[in-house]
Amino acid sequence: MDIDLRSPLTRGFQRLKMFLKGSWKDPFLYLGSIAAILLTVSTLSFAFGNAGFPGNGAFAALSVKEFYSPSSFLIPKQAVKESPDLFLIQKNSLAAVSPAITINSQVLGAIAVGAELDETQKEIIEYAVEPGDNLWTIASKFNISLNTILWANEINQNAAIQVGQKLVIPPVSGVIYHVQKNDTISAVAQTYKGNINEIIAFNDLSAGGAIFIGDILIIPNGTMPSKAIPQSYIPLASSYFMCPLGSSCRLTQRLHWYNAVDFSNGNCGSPIYASAAGNVLKVALTNSRSKWANGGSGNYITILHPNGVVTYYGHLQTTYVNVGDYVSQGRVIASMGGEPGMIGAGNSTGCHVHFGVRGAANPFAR
Repeated sequence: MDIDLRSPLTRGFQRLKMFLKGSWKDPFLYLGSIAAILLTVSTLSFAFGNAGFPGNGAFAALSVKEFYSPSSFLIPKQAVKESPDLFLIQKNSLAAVSPAITINSQVLGAIAVGAELDETQKEIIEYAVEPGDNLWTIASKFNISLNTILWANEINQNAAIQVGQKLVIPPVSGVIYHVQKNDTISAVAQTYKGNINEIIAFNDLSAGGAIFIGDILIIPNGTMPSKAIPQSYIPLASSYFMCPLGSSCRLTQRLHWYNAVDFSNGNCGSPIYASAAGNVLKVALTNSRSKWANGGSGNYITILHPNGVVTYYGHLQTTYVNVGDYVSQGRVIASMGGEPGMIGAGNSTGCHVHFGVRGAANPFAR
């Protein structure tokens, strides 16, 4: 019987050497080693996450909360951190392969916000007169000309205004124009002494400047002609329009700009119905969450009715019709939106439909 005279420590190292010698081709040895390294790095990152490493911060570790924060990819110039994929090669080796494309925060941020980056106000608003206001101070408050307020509200500079009175305030100095049948952008620009390119750009029109009956245009720096063009109104039977929310009709805001009321049952996604039969004139959609999207209306539809009146449906979640479609009264044309932060909600504080009538009195304003 042979006796091993080596010390226990020597014998232990010898056994470890023999074990490793037979394990070099075992891929699980590599996998276990890499897992141990990743676990060590993760532990150190967690330990130093709140305090960060010393120095100028270039190598500061992310805490667990920061690393998994949904908004962490929006940190400027901070790439998304992702461990490499591991592949088994010939059943005996592991290789780390990085993704083919590195997505940085700038790209993801652009996808996330879309057109929301443009926060320029292009919406016409109503302003309630406050104590101490006069027409000149209101014009100064909104950085527009006095004539702009006078033209928009069809008053003169000697008009007396009362506290609480609503005044229409355009977003820039100029003229508000309601497009009528057979109008062209060139004719409108000439009449109101506006620049065609400025009109197209400010109103987000197509490159050709296509306009439609019922559109409301802002003519930047335009002037009102000495003889104003009268706005014609068509008389309607009291039953000509139905409520766009059907039997769940509930008025939540009375008459406001422009000739519109709001309806809501409190539920985004509820069906919106065509108030009367007609042809779909416009379907305006946006991927923006900005409250100024499409002039504050967000996603909207307009319908031209046989009598020449146009109805307007704003703050929509989804649309179910296309331009040119004929719709009968009561057909579902969209679903209700308006939840703040929702894509296409526009300037809204909750789920509702903005229902406007152009070319006739709004029958629901009574």
